[in-house]
Amino acid sequence: MSEKIYKIINARLLIDHKIIENEYLWFQHGKIIHPQNLFFDAHRDADEIIDAKGMIVAPGFIDTQINGGYGIDFADHDGSNEKIQQDIDTVAQGLLQYGCTAFCPTVVSSDPKVYEKVLPLLNQRKGAATGGAEILGAHIEGPFISVEKKGAHDENVFRTAKNGIADFDAAYGSELKKGSKAVSIMTVAPEIEGVTQAIPDLVKRGITVAMGHTACRIAEAEEAVKQGATSITHLFNAMQAFHHRDPGLVGVLGAADLPVPTQKSGHPAASSTSPSRNKPDPRPFYGIICDGVHVHPNSVRIAYYSHPSGVVLVTDALSAMGLPKGTYTLGGREVEVDESGACYIKGTDTLAGCTVTIDECVRNFQRFTNCSIVDAIEAATLHPAQLLGIEDRKGTLNVNADADLVFLDDSTGEIRVKRVFVAGDEVVLKN
Repeated sequence: MSEKIYKIINARLLIDHKIIENEYLWFQHGKIIHPQNLFFDAHRDADEIIDAKGMIVAPGFIDTQINGGYGIDFADHDGSNEKIQQDIDTVAQGLLQYGCTAFCPTVVSSDPKVYEKVLPLLNQRKGAATGGAEILGAHIEGPFISVEKKGAHDENVFRTAKNGIADFDAAYGSELKKGSKAVSIMTVAPEIEGVTQAIPDLVKRGITVAMGHTACRIAEAEEAVKQGATSITHLFNAMQAFHHRDPGLVGVLGAADLPVPTQKSGHPAASSTSPSRNKPDPRPFYGIICDGVHVHPNSVRIAYYSHPSGVVLVTDALSAMGLPKGTYTLGGREVEVDESGACYIKGTDTLAGCTVTIDECVRNFQRFTNCSIVDAIEAATLHPAQLLGIEDRKGTLNVNADADLVFLDDSTGEIRVKRVFVAGDEVVLKN
């Protein structure tokens, strides 16, 4: 993290939901700073000028659901702690190549011994240009989920929560008591015994509760939201299909009578479809996989136009990300990746994740929905930061935010990552 003061010129800056031209961006000590303080307080000017050459400068992308990459699965607990840490570093470093500067390493349903070993290594840690993308805490997906909607998860480790939060502590071990320092997001099925009743206790620990891998009905989903659930995991996948009489979890996007949040943090901003135009939206955020396989483009478009401020682009990428077609592992199970990059449980047609990258998700999302470049970028920057309640330091170019930046060339109409900065230091890109 440099003492030098940097000034970005000739940039189109994504600020306050707009692309701003003829403005400069300043940063020092890994943080975005206000130039007025330099001129009038420190009597200093920039030490180094960075010419953006007309590119968009935006916050770094954030991926809140990623299982691994480069042959590495975050649920793999074999080997020494040193080896697992090296593997985590390999993925963190690789993600920077796609403009992903922060992420939630995701662990699928596992035995308690797996969580005890891997979760301490997935605690929050700062990013660095050489060390890799920032870890925002783990996303633990299961094992309090539905057998009916298990996807690629191992149902032999599934649990209920009839004893409330005590069952969660028993499943995940001591790390869960650290709250968001260790676990940033937890995916649960609201209909599983005791789960909805335990949501307030999880929220008190600073954990974002997401609903997913669930066969819940609309009433169960809405009750979970009332108890504090604020997200949906990979919308449309591993949940009941929309039905006009009982739309299930998908139907929460159309809810109009949920309690209005008393605070902005952790909730979507008001939009043209919100129940209230000047208060936070009570509907949850929703992760969506824009690889063109998991969700049809028309479905992506329906979700976006229903709840535009709630969309959070995720990759749900697994160990095969960054690798060619072949057989890989996810949570100890064999999965196959085909020519399109789609991944299935070996020998079945059950989707098990994908190999898409976060920048590709942004491009696909813009193409699928015909939304603006601003909306597409914010779905991978501002919205995930709001979901985690960290928009004061991530997801924006506001003063005091982290200087995690991507320079995007949109000359073809689609964004391409050309330069990446983490905590103010530039990443060496291979392409």
